[in-house]
Amino acid sequence: MSVYKKFYEEFKGGYYMHATLGIIASSCLGSVAALLILNSGSRAIEMVELFWITSVCMGYNAAVLSNLNKSWVFNLLIISVLSSILLTFYHLAVL
Repeated sequence: MSVYKKFYEEFKGGYYMHATLGIIASSCLGSVAALLILNSGSRAIEMVELFWITSVCMGYNAAVLSNLNKSWVFNLLIISVLSSILLTFYHLAVL
């Protein structure tokens, strides 16, 4: 069984608990990434990064609130968390 399927089955089993924790994690990681992006400057590339991180974090929150399919919610959580972590590490390395 792949790691993705293993985590998806766990997510699906305790959906309401994991979706709630996902909202907290996505929002917190997204806000840290947004803070670091804004500290880096206000050029066009930073504004695109800020738009991206805001869109994916809010997209995950909207997916949970609109009760989308569990696989969509799980995939959006992965995209949101990975985007936040990657942009956070990138901007920490640049500082």
